[in-house]
Amino acid sequence: VPLSDTVPDALRDLALSRTRGGELRPVVRIRSTRSTRHLVDSQGAVLAELSLDKVRAESLLATTTPASWTEMEVELTEDADPLLLDLVDKALREKGIDRASSPSKLSRALEETGTGASRLPDTCAETVVPGSAAEEVLRYVDGQVHALVDLDPAVRRGLPDSVHRMRVACRRLRSTLRSYRAVLEREVTDPIREELKWLGGELGAERDQEVLMERLGVRIGASPRELVLGPVEARLQVWNVSRTSKARQRTLDALVSPRYLALLNSLATLTQQPPLRRKAARKPEKVMVKAILKEYDQLAGRVALALELSSGTERDAALHQARKAAKKTRYATEPARASLGTPAKRLGKRVKAVQKVLGDHQDTVVARDALRHLALAAHAAGEPGFTWGLLYGQEQAVAEARERKLPTAWADASKPGLRKALV
Repeated sequence: VPLSDTVPDALRDLALSRTRGGELRPVVRIRSTRSTRHLVDSQGAVLAELSLDKVRAESLLATTTPASWTEMEVELTEDADPLLLDLVDKALREKGIDRASSPSKLSRALEETGTGASRLPDTCAETVVPGSAAEEVLRYVDGQVHALVDLDPAVRRGLPDSVHRMRVACRRLRSTLRSYRAVLEREVTDPIREELKWLGGELGAERDQEVLMERLGVRIGASPRELVLGPVEARLQVWNVSRTSKARQRTLDALVSPRYLALLNSLATLTQQPPLRRKAARKPEKVMVKAILKEYDQLAGRVALALELSSGTERDAALHQARKAAKKTRYATEPARASLGTPAKRLGKRVKAVQKVLGDHQDTVVARDALRHLALAAHAAGEPGFTWGLLYGQEQAVAEARERKLPTAWADASKPGLRKALV
């Protein structure tokens, strides 16, 4: 099949988070000639296939000497004993054949031809004081930006858990830029936070539907068959297909939008040319403790408000706001772990437990709303509503259990000693 000089759109999209719209061009040419051998038993049955690749790589950017090497790959047949692979490995090593040091032909080709991209200079080095609050915060921010960029191809390919992890990276970045406004100028970071909120929202539709479908599917599957009346599974599947398709398209549309590309560029600029404030050069301990305690105080206020309210929609909303505050407090502790150590980890762990209780409660709120709509649709179609009501009652019971559990979880997280240990 003749090769094209044009990069396929699908491949271009997979590289977008790294190229940020930059031009793609060929940098190295790899030619590989393969021969194969079979390892057979005494009866002539094939146990393994050994592939021998003679590889030649040349740079298309520089007049360097082409690189050449030989690679060997052993693949067992389906019925072969896995222990055979260890024996083959041992035999090859005894003949002086070592395992490959590079993960792929491309990686080795780039390295040996000197074509690999050189590391970009650290533009932060001249402005960030070593051992400062800025260094700690930016190290964390850089890690989350890398997570977002690395997850982009997985999200496009629909790999399991990728949307959730990318959404979490967005949340962590948003929260950190908010909590550490004393370090980074908010005139720069607030617009970035808004764009991260937008991206998280676009990703959220797909992730929320995924979680909800799994939850309802498990509930129905665990129900005694005599209590599943009507085409419950079929209605759930039809409902899910429509919502999942729309949510998936929403995710993909976001990742090919100019708005997403602009966000990637803004994040790159943020880490390479950080908008530092005067306090950024200070030691991290005081700056970070103050940020953590500020988030904690807001959490405490929201939990207190929620606990004062009677059960109902108003309390549900208050508990959801408390959950958001718990996340912010927990995320504020994460960049501080290197400088504050165990006290930051311990507080983060206790707050995470509160977040878990509140998160479980919010899941029931979402599930109950979905079940109500499913029950209405079933009723309109003349189908029994019994099972949907049963499932609604189960979710209501879970919500009440989490509300009873919250005071204990909060008592553990709000012990004064946890905060005093930070100072």
